[in-house]
Amino acid sequence: MNRMDRLLGMLTFLQSKKFVPAEKISDKFGISLRTVYRDIKALTNLGIPVSFEKSKGYFLVQGYFLPPVAFSSEEANALLLTEALVYAFADKSIQKHYSTALNKIKSVLRSSQKEQLDLLDDSIKMQMHPNLTLNFEYLSIIQHAISAGQKLLISYKSRNEESSKRSVEPIGLIFYAFSWHLIAWCSMRKDYRDFKVNRITALCTTDESFSKTTHMNMEEYMKMLPVDY
Repeated sequence: MNRMDRLLGMLTFLQSKKFVPAEKISDKFGISLRTVYRDIKALTNLGIPVSFEKSKGYFLVQGYFLPPVAFSSEEANALLLTEALVYAFADKSIQKHYSTALNKIKSVLRSSQKEQLDLLDDSIKMQMHPNLTLNFEYLSIIQHAISAGQKLLISYKSRNEESSKRSVEPIGLIFYAFSWHLIAWCSMRKDYRDFKVNRITALCTTDESFSKTTHMNMEEYMKMLPVDY
């Protein structure tokens, strides 16, 4: 990657996040921290308002936006392939949002790219076992609750067909053993619990913030999983 492409990539990366530590930029583009500092200075010399906040990282000053992104055919094709995976491994709520987002992306493609994408769309298929079909619409709601730090109320049916209602503080979603699992602090059990999402029979949001001030890191929780896939 030449320097100009890297600077454009760095600018897009900065726009995609609220704060970006120098270490993340270094890892993302495979460059040294010294090069990161030089590139950030080059961006500011070009008049791009990059600022820095201690302990958080670099950020673009609010109000600055890049013009519409131009996609290469390879990038558009990768997004199309991802759509097939989304429809295979995500629930209806995520499928709907991804489809809307992909349509927005398609709208900025050139006519020739749209024709190629339509042709490729008819050529990509996935055959899934019926038992893996996800008929629920909870993942998008769960994602929002995790990012907003808000409690959820769920009705849950256990493996033994026992039903219960829980107030939970969602901290993560993990796909393992061919199923989505909600990892949450359960107010009733006073401990972390693993709720298989397809056993949730009802789910609703609340305006209540988490009661517990700190939660387990998801990397730590994954080490406790009963299977390694």
